[in-house]
Amino acid sequence: MSAFDYRDDRLFVEGVALAEIVDAVGSPCYVYSRRTLVEAYRAFVEALGDQPSLVCYAVKANGNLALLATLADLGAGFDIVSQGELERVLAAGGDPARTVFSGVGKTEAEMRRALEVGIRCFNVESMAELARLDQVAGALGVRAPVSLRVNPDVDAKTHPYIATGLKENKFGIALPEAMACYARARDYPHLAFIGMDCHIGSQLTDLRPFADALDRVLPEIVRLRRAGLALAHVDVGGGLGIRYRDERPPTIGAYVALVLDRLSSYGLEDSELILEPGRALVGAAGLLATRVEYIKDADGKRFAIVDAGMNDLIRPALYGAWQNVIPARRRPGPVREYDVVGPVCESADVFGRGRSLAIEPGDVLAIADAGAYGSAMGSQYNARPRPAEVLVDGARFHVVRERETYDDLMRGERVVRGGL
Repeated sequence: MSAFDYRDDRLFVEGVALAEIVDAVGSPCYVYSRRTLVEAYRAFVEALGDQPSLVCYAVKANGNLALLATLADLGAGFDIVSQGELERVLAAGGDPARTVFSGVGKTEAEMRRALEVGIRCFNVESMAELARLDQVAGALGVRAPVSLRVNPDVDAKTHPYIATGLKENKFGIALPEAMACYARARDYPHLAFIGMDCHIGSQLTDLRPFADALDRVLPEIVRLRRAGLALAHVDVGGGLGIRYRDERPPTIGAYVALVLDRLSSYGLEDSELILEPGRALVGAAGLLATRVEYIKDADGKRFAIVDAGMNDLIRPALYGAWQNVIPARRRPGPVREYDVVGPVCESADVFGRGRSLAIEPGDVLAIADAGAYGSAMGSQYNARPRPAEVLVDGARFHVVRERETYDDLMRGERVVRGGL
């Protein structure tokens, strides 16, 4: 049963009515279901069965400490792309030895910090980064564990902003160059080459790009084995999509079954398998609650003006993404079409166009499937404090991030006046 459902025309998150949460903590606010997050993680673990594996949650999807702590308690690993994300993992009780460090722009300071805390592996994305990491590890007197992120030049058939596996993308190392680098592993005395990584994009709803990427990458791992370099793990990245509207993404079970089948077909089933899901774990676990401030009728065009803005949830403005908008309480009355828009001074500040709703000013709406890339991509644009975040656990809810204040907006700033 879904953790988000209607009872007596009121929308519930697990055992709590959404309207009660908004009354208590204010609007807008993010609301997460712990049960949904736990069930998604366990679905990966159960599908993997006896395969040596590690599910590393992609922190960039949503770095709230309560969500990270929930996953850490379940035994999850983490995929990070910055020192800030590393510090979040540590603060939440995550294990650095179960954490992989991805990203194209790692600084020396980030490398040092990751080595000092005992990171599991660096997913290296360029030859320049490889040389830098070798120097940093040497200065610390350690060997850095390394996996090269290869770029298989596969079209993921997703939005161009979140495609990462084509040769024109900034991510990864071309396969021929990566293979040449593995062959020269001895040239890097302070690096230990322990794996190979591949990630082709996000919100993938078709298994074929995954299969295509695996069929390009796995034979290269076999060749390395034959040449005497037996990599300990295969990191197949993440990117499995969720359903926002009418997409039909593969199930977690079907996705994992494909990966396991490919490993077996190339004789690599003894390799440790690392997965890096983000959206597939947390996307459906959250919503953004927002209150209708005004109903505006402009020459037959109706707008529902809400108190959340594109600074709170930028996906519709940035990607043209569609997310369902539903009322916290179903009310009788005429259903009309509205453009659901926010208060930010940008014409792109639109959450949905032509949405059929029966609403009045003061009603609470829920923007569904906002657990991934919602709060994580939020900003303070238009000097708007970022919203509170709430975690629901059964019949209880907890504020897991307080709403920012106006003082928070100006913290650290200084007024400097010139001489007159």
